[in-house]
Amino acid sequence: MSSSIEKNTQRIKSKAYELGFEAVGIARAEFLNHEARKLEAWLNQNLHGEMAYMANHFDLRTDPRKLVPGAKSVISLSFNYFTEKKQTDPSAPKISKYAYGKDYHKVIRKKLKLLLRFIQDEIGEVDGRAFVDSAPVMERVWAQKSGVGWIGKNTLMLTKGKGSYFFLAELILDLELVPDGPVKDYCGSCTKCIDACPTDAIYAPYQMDASKCISYLTIELKEQIPASFKNKMEGWMYGCDICQEVCPINARAKHHNEPAFEPKNELLSKPSEEWEEITEEIFDKLFEGSAVKRTKFHGLKRNIQFLKKN
Repeated sequence: MSSSIEKNTQRIKSKAYELGFEAVGIARAEFLNHEARKLEAWLNQNLHGEMAYMANHFDLRTDPRKLVPGAKSVISLSFNYFTEKKQTDPSAPKISKYAYGKDYHKVIRKKLKLLLRFIQDEIGEVDGRAFVDSAPVMERVWAQKSGVGWIGKNTLMLTKGKGSYFFLAELILDLELVPDGPVKDYCGSCTKCIDACPTDAIYAPYQMDASKCISYLTIELKEQIPASFKNKMEGWMYGCDICQEVCPINARAKHHNEPAFEPKNELLSKPSEEWEEITEEIFDKLFEGSAVKRTKFHGLKRNIQFLKKN
């Protein structure tokens, strides 16, 4: 492998760390044959629920070269969002930590664009695209292939010594770089995430029925939450962190360094009764620029009412 390829690889990784990314790994852009078969089987079992988009663009999802013609490398990056801060009222409906601050799509996409511009300015004519959970890219597969971490029994990306409270992002480039290899799976015999899931969404090690996941029920599901989930929501009104909270790998998680991810004091201090009485005006003000806007006011209100009723 030429010294220029090695030099470019190192320069890109150094810049990524400079921009605040926690981990950077590289894999060769190629067709995901094994993963394509697994995805097809998962979709055929309807384990994706109402997330119809998961079945769209199957060919793009399993081959990055169809997203970027001539693609040679997939750069996977992780960005920490962990915080020890919590909502102060233990009886208040809960929000997943990833949604405490500004919408991660916008925050990380800006950093990815800076990284892509750096590559084009410093290395030359490079074609590429940036992705942040917004296109048919199998982000956890690529992160695993590139050594960012391993896919845990809860199907989330885990990194030894750092945990799983990370956003994933990708740059697909028509630039040859030095690939990294996968890392060891450190889940071992632990089943804490499986045992703790109140809806049995993690129905077996490394197997997820997304249609039963509390995150799916509170965000993706547009209809009423089925009565079968009565007394199983554990107080979550947006997302769910249960399988991360019980994971031993997260014992060493450290607070993020991104000001945009800091929660508003009003968000953390709002008592249960104020959540139950939330108006659309307060919702719009409280969640301006937040990922919570995805569920819209009526969606969050539905979730809160379901929790109160059950």
